[in-house]
Amino acid sequence: MANQGKTIAIAGAGSIGCYVGGCLALAGRKVNFLGRGRIVEAMRKDGLRVSDLDGRDRRIDPEALAVTDDPALALRTADIVLVTVKSGATEEMAALIATHARPDTIVVSLQNGVDNADKLRAGLPERRVLAGMVPFNVVQSPGGVTPLRVHRASEGKVMIEEAGLVGLLDVEGLGVEAHSDMKAVLWSKLLMNLNNALVALSGLPLARELADRRWRLILAGQIDEALAAMKAAGIEPARITGLPPSLLAKVLRLPDWLFGLLARRMLAIDPQARSSMWDDLERRRPTEIDDLQGAVLGLAERTGTPAPTIERVAALVRQAEAEKRGPPGLTPDKVSDGSRSA
Repeated sequence: MANQGKTIAIAGAGSIGCYVGGCLALAGRKVNFLGRGRIVEAMRKDGLRVSDLDGRDRRIDPEALAVTDDPALALRTADIVLVTVKSGATEEMAALIATHARPDTIVVSLQNGVDNADKLRAGLPERRVLAGMVPFNVVQSPGGVTPLRVHRASEGKVMIEEAGLVGLLDVEGLGVEAHSDMKAVLWSKLLMNLNNALVALSGLPLARELADRRWRLILAGQIDEALAAMKAAGIEPARITGLPPSLLAKVLRLPDWLFGLLARRMLAIDPQARSSMWDDLERRRPTEIDDLQGAVLGLAERTGTPAPTIERVAALVRQAEAEKRGPPGLTPDKVSDGSRSA
């Protein structure tokens, strides 16, 4: 499968999709980008700029990009489809793949949440569907800035459950490795993704938010509740960072000065990076709250474990989503006290 002649479709040319597809295209892979609206127009007109925290800054000219809003055109020749749409669009994308992709096409979910691969399998019962995990944050340039720039703002290797695809997907700027237990990986990633909502509610850049113990205490509370629900359900999250999941909350509760010393890797983030959930509120789009906090709340309900912190955070994000005024700029106290923040 390491044959570089394979065609890869990026099913969802957003921040993650453009970064992953951009790195693959720069490495000489055949890439079809499937997207919508302004991103497709921007890539067709001015190409794509791909940069990262390690200092790479590369450009792809528009004539070197295969970008379309036509799913038939993007999917019909694909050997591999990398699904990078938001969780709420998973079933829709599965239907498009079922209609337009070949029966032997391999489908890989590179999405947030823990059950998108299962959703894809349900819609694509005759195709091979693999789970994957993207650990890093990608920042997209503001609308109107040309060329469109996607910047990897944190570290980490993509994980997928098929070792045979690593040779095709592991390229400069995009580290990829195989992992045999993707369920454990995805639940572990979900623990840190619980912070996406706090960045969205605060409006702060990720590095500034994580450097403030008051916000870390809320994240630690969410992680404790999630781990309790996972334990009750018999789910053991994988160790995918320098810390075992069981120690995450303890480290987050350390004083700022000590956290800064011990968690340098966690804080190795571009100063401008925020979360995709912040971006969704900023652009007045639906968030993935139901697939992040919502997944834990569902597990907590099934196992009878309390999750009051996660409930409060989820309610605040849903309120901000409904109001369509952008990130609400809440303080940690407002988030901690559900009665005052509602």
